[in-house]
Amino acid sequence: MPSSQLDRRIVAVKPITVPAPGRSVDLQVKVTAPLSGQNLPVIVFSHGNGWSLDGYEPLVDRWAAAGFVVVQPTHLDSRRNGIGWDDPRFATVWRVRIADLHAVLDGLGDILVRAGGLKTRVDHERVAVVGHSWGAQTAGAILGARVLDADGVPGEDFSHPAVSAGALIAATGTGDTLTPFAAEHLPFMRPDYSTMTTPALVIAGGKDQSQLSTRGPEWFTDAYHLSPAPKSLLAIAEGEHTLGGLAGEMAAETTDENPARVALVADAVSAYLLGTLKFDDAAWAALNDTAAAAAGDGTWSVVNK
Repeated sequence: MPSSQLDRRIVAVKPITVPAPGRSVDLQVKVTAPLSGQNLPVIVFSHGNGWSLDGYEPLVDRWAAAGFVVVQPTHLDSRRNGIGWDDPRFATVWRVRIADLHAVLDGLGDILVRAGGLKTRVDHERVAVVGHSWGAQTAGAILGARVLDADGVPGEDFSHPAVSAGALIAATGTGDTLTPFAAEHLPFMRPDYSTMTTPALVIAGGKDQSQLSTRGPEWFTDAYHLSPAPKSLLAIAEGEHTLGGLAGEMAAETTDENPARVALVADAVSAYLLGTLKFDDAAWAALNDTAAAAAGDGTWSVVNK
């Protein structure tokens, strides 16, 4: 069981290189885990565009303190790799991102051994994927979402059998609403959520106005509305794209610095996954009760289907 009630101290190990044949840059991950506890659940986390295994500590550290082992790969689009819009590799980065998560999931046992003997402390039947922004679309593919081509035909199934649940934070919406820039450079941002059957929590900000879509903040709720149950939606009225600063304190792209909002996102993901992975329903039930009691103030809400 998660060890959060016993010891909230955590430890991080990095970098660990993961075999990824054909990748132009080594795939490296960071593992963050509680210092104590057995039968720990796993989160594989996919970062947003430009970030790396060194970002998102406000989320990752809080999840580890709650009893999760968190594995963070650095994707090819990380700023440290210098692959811009005009780089010939960029057109396929979305596929490499998905392949990264498969490589981590397939090699999870070895990663945990190299992270300091974690393999025997993990429950390998309780694995989730979580992502933010571009990382949310990447994680969504592992949960069963596909990508529509120019004719609206869904592409390959990238789901992974080891994953039992997930959370998508500020996930790309769908439809023919991409701006001209996005349509040219990011044509893969047309997810088909109708096949995303794995249980998932979708988190969206009410003031998240993307420069890549002609739609408003409701674009980021498509993953909830267009996917089959069971799904849950946490809507945060004042949240913008980084929802208070998920990637780190004082990050340049954070336009709505709010540590309490970040804590809400982190704790909601922990509670949802602990319940969905059959560890403990109490935290998720309590969060739903709090949301219901606070429904009148419009700050945040939870709906389930």
